[in-house]
Amino acid sequence: MEKFACFGQKLALFCKYSCRNLSCFNQFCQRLIWLLFRFVVVHVNPVWIQLCYLIVVSLVGYLALKLSKVRTTSFGPQDLDVFFTSVSATTVSSMSTVEMQRGSGFPKTSIKGTDNRESACRTIFESKIELGLATRPQLEQGRLEIEKLETNVENGVKSSNNDALRCHSIRSLTYVVLGYLLIIHVVGSGVVYLYISLVPSASQALNSRGLEIQTFSVFTVVSSFTNCGFIPTNENMMVFKKNSGLLLLLMPQILMGNTLYPPCLLLVIWVLKKITKRAEFAFMLRNYRDMGYRHLLSGTHAVLLAATVFGFTLIQFILFCSMEWNSEAMEGLSLYQKLVGSLFQTVNSRHAGESVFDLSNLSPAILVLFVVMMYLPPYTAFLPIKKAACEVSETGKAGCRHRTRIPFNIECLMLSQLSYLTICIILICITERHKMKDDSLNFNVLNITLEVISAYGNVGFSTGYSCERQLKLESSCTDTWYGFAGRWSIQGKLILIFVMFFGRLKEFNMKGGKPWKLS
Repeated sequence: MEKFACFGQKLALFCKYSCRNLSCFNQFCQRLIWLLFRFVVVHVNPVWIQLCYLIVVSLVGYLALKLSKVRTTSFGPQDLDVFFTSVSATTVSSMSTVEMQRGSGFPKTSIKGTDNRESACRTIFESKIELGLATRPQLEQGRLEIEKLETNVENGVKSSNNDALRCHSIRSLTYVVLGYLLIIHVVGSGVVYLYISLVPSASQALNSRGLEIQTFSVFTVVSSFTNCGFIPTNENMMVFKKNSGLLLLLMPQILMGNTLYPPCLLLVIWVLKKITKRAEFAFMLRNYRDMGYRHLLSGTHAVLLAATVFGFTLIQFILFCSMEWNSEAMEGLSLYQKLVGSLFQTVNSRHAGESVFDLSNLSPAILVLFVVMMYLPPYTAFLPIKKAACEVSETGKAGCRHRTRIPFNIECLMLSQLSYLTICIILICITERHKMKDDSLNFNVLNITLEVISAYGNVGFSTGYSCERQLKLESSCTDTWYGFAGRWSIQGKLILIFVMFFGRLKEFNMKGGKPWKLS
């Protein structure tokens, strides 16, 4: 009995020691993960983080598409086409090399919330990251502010009223952005669903293609708001070019999710300020830069941005109507349908990519105009405001800082974005040189340029491929409803995949090409 009692004591001590070691090991792992996370956020260039994120999501989407069931057994896309589709969806480019209607479904993504057990300010900072409120310059600053606030709380130091108001304002901004997204998606999906249900021609177009109204409504609204451009029908929005009401319902969502997002968000905050009289909304309007949200602009900037957007749309609309009013693309449409269809097409050039007309039937002048509009960033604005050339020095005296010579670094070798696009177009012309010679009406420089700029701008416009335009008719050729890139070689598709990634990460190269003086 004494031996058993001694053995039991030793076993209890061993278990206690093991549990203590496991607990220490668990704390060590948690601390190590937190240190690695802080190192990645602070020291690693955000462009590599986002690139890895896009690649991982593209690979996950590729596996999901490979494992999903398809509508027909005869549909067997190649692995490269499946990965191409996943990359297009991840970068919201809506470029396609397969027909959309043959797919089984459309994968959805979700954003997980933060842990409520953390402190209030840490929760706000993590929510900013989840909703895209924290941008590259604010990550390190936000982390330092959080550590400072935690230290003050531990030492029993109360923060100032301004810091507390800023903390509450950031939290309120998070709720405003979340409510903005939810209301637009819920209301938009409901309105589109109601319209299709009440209009026989629209519902018949979906029923003939085996698509459910509810699925189409949600998918189209999400795609329109995010400016992805994916539509469940093979013909995109061409089947609804006579449904002017549906086009009018989608246009505001396209604008509110992209080019007019900052003005609309600022308008929502201004209305909430007038209604609620809360100090947080007034603080947002006065201190928009301190919010750490790059989409929150000043009132003047937002007004000028909206004026620029409407100005570009008006110019495109006038030129489009003057060039295409009696063209083949407008056949069978009434006066009202022509006006609405033309407006919808011009609005989608920045950067939704939904089409009601066959782009291959449009004049080259309009295609060149679309190329220019697709290249422009969404927040391009005419700002006739000169900034002060002089700044106040640390001693308090105003003075002008003289430019100093910057030492040579790797950034001096970076080209402008237009230069990279030109190189990609040249490479694609090389890889497709045989097809450009034998099938010049389909494979021409303009169609390739449109496809590359569309992939770069994450728009999704494509001229497609037509067997009727072949110089040497092939008996086995069949018209398909996927993008022009679907007829490219493997090398050409790989280059276009690179362009889509480059377009999604273009904000990190906005200052590229500065050392090159063209004047």
